[in-house]
Parts: sequence; C-alpha cells; structure tokens
Amino acid sequence: MEVLDRHDTSLDEEGRFRLLVDAITDYAIYMLSPDGIVTSWNTGAQRFKGYQPSEILGEHFSRFYVEEDRAAGVPERALATAVEEGRYEGEGWRRRKDGSRFWAHVVIDPIRHPSGELIGFAKITRDLTERRAAEQAIRQSEEQFRRLVQGVSDYAIYMLDPDGNVSSWNFGAERIKGYRPDEIIGRHFSTFYTPEDRAAGLPEKALRVARAEGRFEREGWRVRKDGSRFWASVVVDAIRDEEGEVLGFAKITRDITEKMETQRALEQAREELFQSQKMEAIGQLTGGIAHDFNNLLMAVLGSLELLKKRMPQDRSLTSLVDNAMQGAQRGAALTQRMLAFSRRQELHMEPIDVSGLVRGMMEILSRSLGPLTTIETSFPVRLPTILTDPNQLEMAILNLVVNARDAMPSGGRIVLRASEESITAGKGPLSAGRYVRIAVVDEGEGMDAKTLEQAVTPFFTTKGVGKGTGLGLSMVQGLASQSGGRLILKSTLGEGTTAELWFPVVIAEQTAEASADMPQRPVNAHQGLRIVAVDDDGLVLMNTTLMLEDLGHTVFEAMAGPEALDILRKEPVDLVICDHAMPRMTGAQLAEAIRSEWPEMPIILATGYADLPDGAGAANLPRLGKPFSQAQLAEAISRIAC
Repeated sequence: MEVLDRHDTSLDEEGRFRLLVDAITDYAIYMLSPDGIVTSWNTGAQRFKGYQPSEILGEHFSRFYVEEDRAAGVPERALATAVEEGRYEGEGWRRRKDGSRFWAHVVIDPIRHPSGELIGFAKITRDLTERRAAEQAIRQSEEQFRRLVQGVSDYAIYMLDPDGNVSSWNFGAERIKGYRPDEIIGRHFSTFYTPEDRAAGLPEKALRVARAEGRFEREGWRVRKDGSRFWASVVVDAIRDEEGEVLGFAKITRDITEKMETQRALEQAREELFQSQKMEAIGQLTGGIAHDFNNLLMAVLGSLELLKKRMPQDRSLTSLVDNAMQGAQRGAALTQRMLAFSRRQELHMEPIDVSGLVRGMMEILSRSLGPLTTIETSFPVRLPTILTDPNQLEMAILNLVVNARDAMPSGGRIVLRASEESITAGKGPLSAGRYVRIAVVDEGEGMDAKTLEQAVTPFFTTKGVGKGTGLGLSMVQGLASQSGGRLILKSTLGEGTTAELWFPVVIAEQTAEASADMPQRPVNAHQGLRIVAVDDDGLVLMNTTLMLEDLGHTVFEAMAGPEALDILRKEPVDLVICDHAMPRMTGAQLAEAIRSEWPEMPIILATGYADLPDGAGAANLPRLGKPFSQAQLAEAISRIAC
C-alpha cells in the first residue's frame, strides 16, 4: 500500500510540472530524442513557432533552422556540443511554420539516465527579435552619433578626462583650432586659453563650475595652434556615471568671431540710424520754426528798412532803427544756421579749389585766433575740385577754427590740413568714392563720449551763457550734408578734438554744369513793372508790396495760388513773385500752372528752403532767399528782367 501511495504522489508532481511547462508562453520548452526528434511541445513553442503538437511531434528539430544553417550542419553541431560540453547556448535566425524568421536565443541541455546513458535533450528557445532590433538600433544610433560628431565642422566637439586632458577630437576642433588629433589628445585643454586667462585661472574655474553646477558656459578669446586669436562661445558639461562620479567633460567650442563683428556692425548701424532719425526729426522741427521766423523777420527788416528811408534825419531816431535792424539781421543769421542744420538753406554751389580757398582765408583766420594760439596748415599744392557754397564753406572752416581756439583757453596749436581720400564700399558712414577731407585739429580739453554724442545737436553748447548759440556745428553739418559729404568729430577727454569735413570730389562735367548755373552779376532793376506778389502770410505780403512800390512797381497782391491765377487772367502782368511754402497750392505748383497758360511769364520763387520744389521746370526757377532786403529784391528783379 505504501509503494502505491508514493507512486500516486509522483504522478501528481509530474502532472503539476507538465502543467507548469505548458503554461509558459514566452519560452518554447520541449524535449528531443537523442537523434533530435521532437518528443514534447509546450504552449510557448506553439505560440511563436506556429506548429500544433500533432504537426511537429516526431519531426526533427532541424526544420526550425534556416536553410543555410542546415546546409552548414548547425543543428547537428548544437547537439554534439551539448553532449560533449554538457550544454549548448547560442543565438541565430530560426524559422516559423509560415516561413518567417525570428532571432532566437537557444539553450540545449542533455538528459541522461542515472546510469549515464543519454536519453534525450531539453531545449529552450526564446524569441529575441525585438531586443536584437533595439540593440542594433542603439548601435546604429551610436555609430551615427559618432560619425555626426566627427563630421561636424562648425563646432569643436571633444571630451576631457576628469583632469582636463583632451581624450577625443573631432574634425571641427581640428578645423577651428588647427591641431591634429595626434598633436592634442593627452594635452591639457588650457592650451587653448590666452596667457592672461591662464594666469587668471580661467581653465580651472571652468572645470570647477561644471563639476559643481553640471555646466559652464562663457564667451572669450581663445588661441589657435598658429597663435591667432578668435572669439569663442564655450560650453562645458560634466559627464557622470550612475553613482554620480565625474567621468569627464564634454566640451563644445564655436568660433563666433564673425558673428561678433557682424553684431558690432549691426549695433553701430542701429546707433547711426537712431542718430540719423533723431537729427532728421530735430531738423524738420528746426526747419519749420526757421521758416516761420523768416517770415516774421521779413516783415520786421522790410518795415525797418522802409521806415529808415522815410523818417526824418534825426540821429537819435536813426540809431534806434539801426539797432533794431541789427537785431533783426542777427535773427536772420540765426535762422540761416537753423536752416543749414535742417538742410533747407539755399546754397549757391560752385566748383571750389580748397587749397586756394584756405590760402585766401589765412589772414582772417590768424586775426581770429589771438596771440596765444598758433595755426599751422598742411595742404597739397593742388586738390581735386569739390562742389559747395564757397561763402558757407569759409564760415564753416572759420567756425571750426574758432571752436578749436575756445577749447584751448591757455593757448596752443591748431592744425588745419586737407587731403584726398578714397572710401571703399561698406567702410565707414560715407558712400564709396573719392573725397576731399578738411581737418581742424586742436590740443584742447577734448570731449567725453556723452558730450561728443550731443555736439552737433542744435542749441547744445559747452560755452558759457552768451558765448555761443549752439548752432555752429549744426550749420557745419548741414552744409556738409547738403553738399553730399559729412562732418565727423573725433575727440577724447584731455586729448583734444579733430573735426573733419568730407566733400565728394566732382568730375569735370559736374564742374562745367555748376559753372554754367552760376548767377550772373545783376544789372539795374527795371522800373514800372506790373508785378503779382503771392504769399499766404499777410505781414510778408504787405512788406513785399511796400518794398516793390517803393521801387516804382505796380503790385497786385494774392494770398493763394488760385487768386494769383485770377489776377493774371484779368490784368496784364510783367512778373510774378511767389512764396513756395503755401497751403493747397505751393509756389512750384503755381509756377507750373502759370507756365501752362503763359509760357514766357517770368517767375521768382521766394523761399528760405534749399530743397528744389517739385513741378515741371520748378528746379530752374530763379530763387530769392528769405528774408530778403529791398536791395536783394531789386537785384532779383534785375536778373530776371534784364
């Protein structure tokens, strides 16, 4: 009875074991005979090999192998190895029932009788296709990453060991820094730092920060193999193992020298644009104020001039009128400077030999300096011709020389020199071309950056109250701008100032045209003309009428263009004198309308602006600058009526 009970228990355990094996689905677990015939088949084998037990029991296990492995005798060697070594383990391609392949991990163990006789094999197979694909993807990714890093040419990407020695080197590092891998691997990365940075301990600081914070990022100068410097953007990342120990550092360096220079140029261009916009806005405001002020001065000066002619000859009264006229004339000079700054002043452009003009100014320049200041000149015998207003240029040079004198209260030396210069495209604030540069250099107090920035702003002055209007440099800048050039100031506090006037060189054709356009000397004004005077400002119109009538002319007044056209259609007229800046119809537009009906009608455009007005033929109209005196009015009439 005991023997029978133990046998029942054994059958129970075998049954439980069989149930366990059959329940496993992730592994194919089955038995082979000594000859390799399949003698058992679990659920896992059925799941991923595709055979039902009835289809595979009694078949040789070699049918799971691919054809090339069967031809090579791989199944037989697997069994032989298991017999000889007690175990076989390997990986390789296997085939399912449907012919598809999978990557298998195989273990074969021999099963022996207690007597040692081989009675079969236990075979366990696992499908590792997904794991193998993942491992291959990782290897491929690592290889691609390695090739990527090695192939990058715009960045130096390399590794450092924990002490900062170079342990890898990509192509970008070789291109940027100039070292081949065999020249730099093993050397300390501080080799790339400038001597002053090494002395300051910056390499050690970079590793210390990266070690403590995980990352170090900075920009600075670095040194190539040939000793040249470049501006670098540097990132150092600490590389740690699973326990947090630093294994080394990944270092990425980028040469951003060109980017830095471009950024610097962009910032300079932005600053110049800002200054240009600021000065343009101030110029428009200043020009508008000057235009209105001109009209007021026109009425004041004209009325005073007529009053002086008609009043009794009383010295006490005459001196008062003279004082009033001098004050108004000073106001007129101030408006001329304001218009010069806003580039609306009328210039009489002429071809100029700068050397000859300055030589002719030396006497007045010397008298303006006083005993404590000397002036030296450095001029070539001959300079190329420039095109500008000679009187305004003389005033500009005198203004700069007087400013230089005032900057040296204890006296000193002023150098006035000129030279021909060539500007290439993209170099500096001037357009490409040939220029004449006139420089006034002093040894005075100089200006700090803030003062230099505001130096040409209208009404800004460093002189005491009553010693300057703050419009001198503005006038000089306006003259240079209207002539196609530029005023450039260079100054350092305590080291003096250099003021440079740049004027473009003119070619022979331009010189000939300018000479042909120069006004001729006036003849005596014709008397008894019938003139239409047009101005939207009643004070100016009345003053112009009075001066014309005093000259013996008959005057028809009009405060707008359409009103002037009506007069012309009703009355015989010899001449039209019209303002330019009028609402609804400008002087230029009125001139165009007049020419369409009366092509031969003489027209004088009275304006304080230099801008050539729009309209057919308007650019060629004779012009009378505001404010004008009775003599200037008579001269303008003489020119057009001769």
